[in-house]
Amino acid sequence: MSHDETHTTTGIERIVRMANQIGTFFLSKPHDEGVAGTAEHINKFWEPRMRRHFFEVYDAGGEGLLPIVKEAAAKIRRPAPAEKPAA
Repeated sequence: MSHDETHTTTGIERIVRMANQIGTFFLSKPHDEGVAGTAEHINKFWEPRMRRHFFEVYDAGGEGLLPIVKEAAAKIRRPAPAEKPAA
């Protein structure tokens, strides 16, 4: 097995991990401030494509997401659907 095969994660797994890292940072804040901070960080620094992937996970039940991240989802800007390439 190559190095790449053992150390790859899917884009969705990466989004969950990154969202949870942000949420974990904000767990040290008072609850409401932590939820707002998690959402604000994602809104500020994640491009629409990343937020689309986040909402794919969230809309499918949020498996793997921390509770603070799930709660922050209500404050995260949902991007417009991706445009389909012209045929």
